[in-house]
Amino acid sequence: VLYRIGRSVFILIEEIREKKILKLSFFAGLAFALIELVFSIYSHSQSALTDAVYDASELVFIALFLFLTPLFHKPVTEKHPYGYFQLESIFVLIKSAMMLSVSLGVLMEVIESAVSGGNEVNHMLISIFQLVLGAMSLVVFMIMKRLNKKLSSPMIETEMLGWKMDILYSLGMSAAFFISMYFKDTALGFLSPYFDPLVAVFIMVMMLPESIKILWNAIKEIILFSPDEEWMEEIKEVCKPILDSFAYDPVFYDVTKTGRHLWVAVYFQIEEAVLDVHQLEMALDQINVCLKNKYQDCTCELILVPNRK
Repeated sequence: VLYRIGRSVFILIEEIREKKILKLSFFAGLAFALIELVFSIYSHSQSALTDAVYDASELVFIALFLFLTPLFHKPVTEKHPYGYFQLESIFVLIKSAMMLSVSLGVLMEVIESAVSGGNEVNHMLISIFQLVLGAMSLVVFMIMKRLNKKLSSPMIETEMLGWKMDILYSLGMSAAFFISMYFKDTALGFLSPYFDPLVAVFIMVMMLPESIKILWNAIKEIILFSPDEEWMEEIKEVCKPILDSFAYDPVFYDVTKTGRHLWVAVYFQIEEAVLDVHQLEMALDQINVCLKNKYQDCTCELILVPNRK
């Protein structure tokens, strides 16, 4: 009873902390999108407009995540053997696909602008703006990182990655536009009208691989593919010493990740004709404790396979 009460309190605290991070990300993202939109209209900067569109499209999904967060903390039941964890993977998939489509759409528009003659802007103004924006993004990221110390949520990880990319984007833009000011009186001065769209294209191209990676991971989780080989090896390293201490011989690891939850089923054999249930419980408890310390949201099962020798 005490364990269940303690677990319920822990889940409630985790849910409150997760909502706090998502609310911070939402309101900060909303403020940034409005600032970038106003600045892009004032400065006629396509790179700033690209960032504004990207940030604004993310807000829709943060709002949905805030609404659905309580579902991801509901316990597993017979009706929902995987809980609502897979729903999280589905929304990450939809968000990744939408962000990818937005990125490609904006990329095509920027390329068209570059081909049609470029876009002359105030490079110093954009450099200062992006530097301030990068510093503000860094502050938001550090606050989120501090709140996220004990959480293991794909949604939060996706948001953290988004803010990290915003920091790199803004600081990179600031440095690039600052350096570009020295091109005007050189042989590269003809590039000045094209610099803004070219930087926007470069940033979008840099973002595409990460967007594709998140999309592919979400697809694998929905199809219930095994996690990456690195994860598999880590899980085996945790389980094998404990299994060896009980003379259990692992023959197969069935590992599935759905949303934030990791499901591990270890099929094993024994030399004896009789299985000691008490020892099995001890082994299972030890493995679950070790895996939860490492992955937080994790469930492990030990399944005996008949030895046909």
